[in-house]
Amino acid sequence: MKRRVSTSDKNRWADHYTQKARKENYPARSVYKLQEIQQKTRLIRKGNRVLDLGCAPGSWLIYAARLIGESGQAVGIDLKPVTTKLPSNASAHIGDLMNLSETLHDMPGAPFDVVLSDMAPDTTGNKTLDAIRSAGLAESALSIACKHLVKGGMFACKIFQGSDFDPFVENVRREFDTVRIFKPKSSRKASKEIFVIGLGKT
Repeated sequence: MKRRVSTSDKNRWADHYTQKARKENYPARSVYKLQEIQQKTRLIRKGNRVLDLGCAPGSWLIYAARLIGESGQAVGIDLKPVTTKLPSNASAHIGDLMNLSETLHDMPGAPFDVVLSDMAPDTTGNKTLDAIRSAGLAESALSIACKHLVKGGMFACKIFQGSDFDPFVENVRREFDTVRIFKPKSSRKASKEIFVIGLGKT
């Protein structure tokens, strides 16, 4: 018989990652999703130039900065400000990605070795609509990656599962040598989020 997950179980799950993030000086538990992706793919390497789309509150940016070391550079963009103190090799900029694609050429670190996107829409409770909006953000992230990644570069992007998921994966396949689909253990079990990872920009 399948055991139902109680509200208290869900709260314990959330508390575990939240408390761990606080102990390790990350502003949000979402960092462990990127950590799992990194362990699986070695997406980010020392000396890399990393672009983090939708970087607030800054956990992915901080984690990436620690991986790349002083010789690398991590740049984040978000509509919201990042108030957390960042390492010296990381910077966050306020901006709308829909209007920034061309000006990214002038960003420090461009062109980039890695493009990350943990962007998600404001959810409405309508799963179909939320998935459509998520796919739109994912396509925007892919477009930016295609324009601003070096040859052989890496891409990791969150998307909600829905009718646009398979077409998005095919779009990524056309641009990268290898594509992997990954659901981190640190994601909520009920969450529709999944990560599409492109390795080796063609």
